[in-house]
Amino acid sequence: MAAIIIGSTVGIIIKGSLKQRFQDTIMNALGLAVMFIGISGALQGILTIKDNGLETENIMLMIVSLALGAFLGELINIEQKLEKLGELIKVKLQVKGEKGQNFVEGFVNSSLLFCIGAMAIIGSLQDGLSGNPSMLIAKGVIDGVVAIFFASTLGIGVFFSILPIGIYQGLITLSARFIEPYLDETLITNLSFIGSILIFGIGINMIFGKKIKCGNILPAVLIPVFYEMITNLFK
Repeated sequence: MAAIIIGSTVGIIIKGSLKQRFQDTIMNALGLAVMFIGISGALQGILTIKDNGLETENIMLMIVSLALGAFLGELINIEQKLEKLGELIKVKLQVKGEKGQNFVEGFVNSSLLFCIGAMAIIGSLQDGLSGNPSMLIAKGVIDGVVAIFFASTLGIGVFFSILPIGIYQGLITLSARFIEPYLDETLITNLSFIGSILIFGIGINMIFGKKIKCGNILPAVLIPVFYEMITNLFK
């Protein structure tokens, strides 16, 4: 959270000295970076090397997770609620004019990006189980750097992504001893795999505008938990 605060502050300061064309180009460049981060994580979950060749796996998991996740997310309308939260923060703080531009987009996109991924889960678990925050610190450094560039184009909304990330990672840390027995390496890999696909979707939205409701597909990240439970029953 501290790293995001520092990074966002630096980005907001930079934003004031950047012309719009620089902000647009940086946003497209960041979109490409986010897309390739998502692609790399997704390919790790879907491709394996066997007999000197590539084989695909987890195709059914991907389809089931994304389809069910999208249905549940649309039913709850998570993205609308995130946007309403962003608008509420914007109104309460009376953020207007140029500072208010892209506030909600910055809040939603950065919140999703910072919360999705294996480092958030594994780092929070390590912190809660052994008091070792090293992975969270590493993630914080990465998040802080990303926050600089996000805030330099999307503004102060990125700053307030500390709220969902604090709740999300904080809850995992506090409940680590209860959920650790149910999280094996395969499950964590699958959670990261599905999360990477959503990260790819965020990158698409950053470049092409809001084409994919990534917030409404967010429950897909939890489907591997139930998928593994069901598959274990038939082993």
